[in-house]
Amino acid sequence: MTVTATSLDQSDRLRSRTAPGARGGRLLRLVPAAASALCGVLLYVSFPPRPLWWLALPAFAGFGWVLRGRSWKAALGLGYLFGLGFLLPLLVWTSVEVGPLPWLALVAIEAVFVALVGVGVAAVSRLPAWPVWAAAVWTAGEAARARVPFEGFPWGKVAFGQADGVFLPLAAVGGTPVLGFAVVLCGFGLHEAGRLIAARRRKRVVRRAAATAALLSVAVPVAGAVAARALVSDSAQDGTATVALIQGNVPRAGLEFNAQRRAVLDYHARETHKLAADVRAGKVARPDYVLWPENSSDIDPFAYPDAAAVIDQAAKDIGVPISVGSVVERDGKLLNEQILWDPVKGPTQTYDKRQIQPFGEYLPLRSLVGAINKNWTEMVHQDFSRGAKPGVFDIDGARVGLATCYEAAFDWAVRDTVTHGAEMISVPSNNATFDRSEMTYQQLAMSRIRAVEHSRTVTVPVTSGVSAVIMPDGRVTQKTGMFVPAYLVQKVPLRTSTTPATELGILPEIALVLVAAGGIGWAIGSGLRARRAGDA
Repeated sequence: MTVTATSLDQSDRLRSRTAPGARGGRLLRLVPAAASALCGVLLYVSFPPRPLWWLALPAFAGFGWVLRGRSWKAALGLGYLFGLGFLLPLLVWTSVEVGPLPWLALVAIEAVFVALVGVGVAAVSRLPAWPVWAAAVWTAGEAARARVPFEGFPWGKVAFGQADGVFLPLAAVGGTPVLGFAVVLCGFGLHEAGRLIAARRRKRVVRRAAATAALLSVAVPVAGAVAARALVSDSAQDGTATVALIQGNVPRAGLEFNAQRRAVLDYHARETHKLAADVRAGKVARPDYVLWPENSSDIDPFAYPDAAAVIDQAAKDIGVPISVGSVVERDGKLLNEQILWDPVKGPTQTYDKRQIQPFGEYLPLRSLVGAINKNWTEMVHQDFSRGAKPGVFDIDGARVGLATCYEAAFDWAVRDTVTHGAEMISVPSNNATFDRSEMTYQQLAMSRIRAVEHSRTVTVPVTSGVSAVIMPDGRVTQKTGMFVPAYLVQKVPLRTSTTPATELGILPEIALVLVAAGGIGWAIGSGLRARRAGDA
């Protein structure tokens, strides 16, 4: 007799209900719930600053175990618990200065997406080759979470935990959707392989097709990652550039980091003057250009001559252009702007941040938020406006793409700098608001993924750390500490070729969402047909 996957699930559930230990113990009913939450925690532990990327595999193997064959109601609850276990510790940095309420509200909303993914995974778990359908469902959930509500919040994509992992080269194949899909597929495949091995040990017949599908679910992502290494290179294609990153530090951490705004500007100017002195002394090479972080001048240099003078003196001292992060007001609009400041010509090019942060740079539902806590509306007393064009600075022939801070989490915001000609990418950031939390390391990992995804050097100048230089293969070659003034100088490759991920853009994600939709449709149709057959 051939035992199908469905009959195996049914017999396992029957055995658990009739076993003496399960019959009398309510505690056993809590095992799936506890396991789901713990698997979520395991996924969190796989993220930076810990290099434990491989823990994502048992996390999804366990998630597959608790969801397989469940009803939609049970899967909804189990998925929500997995989301809480993952997101509560991952996003705790959002509570550093504003307290626990916004953090808990954010996690509560984001975990709903994971709960719905749990329902989808449970539905497709009855299909042949279910790990493929289930991994696609997870990718679809990430795609939705990256877009809604309030323009989305992609923090916590599985891909962002894989900067140190063997699957990293897959970022060059299809970006974060393909990289994340491969990791989740391998995790679900490990569970399916283990389940079938256990069935064989119990002397049950396992279909060859099911065993083959389980094996391929594990082997194909690994083999694909090995093959994709050919796409990863750090060689120069259009020469090199010597770039300097300035981390000036801030007077204080937290939301009041810019209360002494002139001090922040002075700190970055002072570190630039120090760099210039070291260049003249022959201690370091003269850079071709200097990159300051986001908010390095919260005083608008177009409106305040004293701020412009400080920047101009720093640019003249180092003798090369400086990209300055500033907050400017133009035509009644508040803009988070990068300004390229030439030592001779002054400001020559600008880039306005396009993906602005909800509840940080603009306040959705302002009246509702004000009714809850007036202090929050005072913190964001004026909403920032969005920029309209991709940022690519042409600096003496080198084309530097700009993705300001929060934008690094969004696939499109980094990609279109490369499609508009960027030969390297800079992610100027300001993490001073979040003190010494894990946020800065999570964001640094995103930049490492972007480096491989688009085969570009990525620099990360940060006000308070960690600033870093990342090679196109994802390696961090230099980095600073946190809350220390510092500069980094390095010769980096300029590259012009594009990866499949850059060329394909959103297409791999669309394909995986369609696979997920097809699997859920198949599962629903199969369930309806089985119900009709039972009624007949």
